[in-house]
Amino acid sequence: MTTPQSIVPLAAWLDPERVFCGWAHRFENAFWLDAGPGATSARSWVGIGESVASTVVEQVVVRGSVAEDDSRSDERGPRPGGWVGWFAYDGGARRAGAPTLSDSDDETRWMRVRAVVEFDHATCRATVFAGGDARELATELAALPHPGAVGEPTPVVASSRHDAATYAALIEQCREQIRQGNAYQLCLTTRFEVEGAVDAVAAYRRLRRGVSAHHGGFVRIADRALLSASPEQFLNVDRGRVRTHPIKGTRPRSADSVIDAELAEDLRTDVKERAENVMIVDLMRNDLSRICEIGSVTVERLFDVESYPAVHQLVSTVAGNLFPGLEVGELLGATFPAGSMTGAPKLSAMSILQRLEGAPRGIFAGCFGWVSPQGDLDLAMVIRSIVVENGRAYVGAGGGITWLSHPPSEVAEVVVKARGPL
Repeated sequence: MTTPQSIVPLAAWLDPERVFCGWAHRFENAFWLDAGPGATSARSWVGIGESVASTVVEQVVVRGSVAEDDSRSDERGPRPGGWVGWFAYDGGARRAGAPTLSDSDDETRWMRVRAVVEFDHATCRATVFAGGDARELATELAALPHPGAVGEPTPVVASSRHDAATYAALIEQCREQIRQGNAYQLCLTTRFEVEGAVDAVAAYRRLRRGVSAHHGGFVRIADRALLSASPEQFLNVDRGRVRTHPIKGTRPRSADSVIDAELAEDLRTDVKERAENVMIVDLMRNDLSRICEIGSVTVERLFDVESYPAVHQLVSTVAGNLFPGLEVGELLGATFPAGSMTGAPKLSAMSILQRLEGAPRGIFAGCFGWVSPQGDLDLAMVIRSIVVENGRAYVGAGGGITWLSHPPSEVAEVVVKARGPL
């Protein structure tokens, strides 16, 4: 059932950060699905809502068909009556049949959207959507103060779940499992933790400036907040068509155009990066084939280099047409956790990683985003992210291990990945 909406276009453009700071300091449950600083395309959403059980979201039926016209394209996104939140890794791993060290799904949280401001960065137009009177909210928004500059963070020391030597030894154990034929690739991860109170709003404002992201966001539900600079979209569903965009392979950008082109080409042709990427593509094809119409699953792109302000990334796209009447929970049951965060074969990889890592992953390696009442959704990977909870904050980081992996290089890569959010 669609929630009645009151819709009011704002007379003038507002900075999404201004609305975010105003609402996040006023409401316990708040979100910002963020197109990034200086965005000139795409859309951002800042909103508020009420906490709900994740089963409510999992029972949403995917409606529509790719044969329909695109008349509801303007309705895509988090709207009143829809949901915003995250699915934690460990609950997904357990439902997939893998052993886990976490006994509950307490770390999975969702909110039902009550009001949201949509920012269209291409047209510089902002619109208020509310289950109540959007006009009153629009008036309040115009009076919001401009947030001051966010201060520099106090230097902190993060403790790691595994020291460098231990992590290198775990990489060798991954390679041994691969040598024995128990896996083709394993996504080994660890955690870096900081004790003490963290201002989640200020931390996210700093994060989005320091780490380039195109699937980032802030979601706070009750006493837990997810601050993400994710570069990777996990699942997108539009009128029954599902797409996943696995990323395996990254290179930094260079200010020198010649060197920059060489870095992109090196990424495109790197044997290890291509091997990792195609393994995850094959895994996702298999996952989608379980819930998509026969013959509809295709690889739309393979080994494309996407260039962003800070990095080049090796990205592929797998898509298919979902079976009619499928529920969101069934979609997740076939695809989650994402293959890019497990390895392949998926169940064997998750079982091996649980033994080696020795602790729950929590929200890290899960997914977050929005789900509509019609079953359209957009979920990003929880990577390059900070989780703030119970007087502490943690950052997860990891990397895909193959037989060709070099332990010292993999250890250095994990430190680099964690340093950005920290």
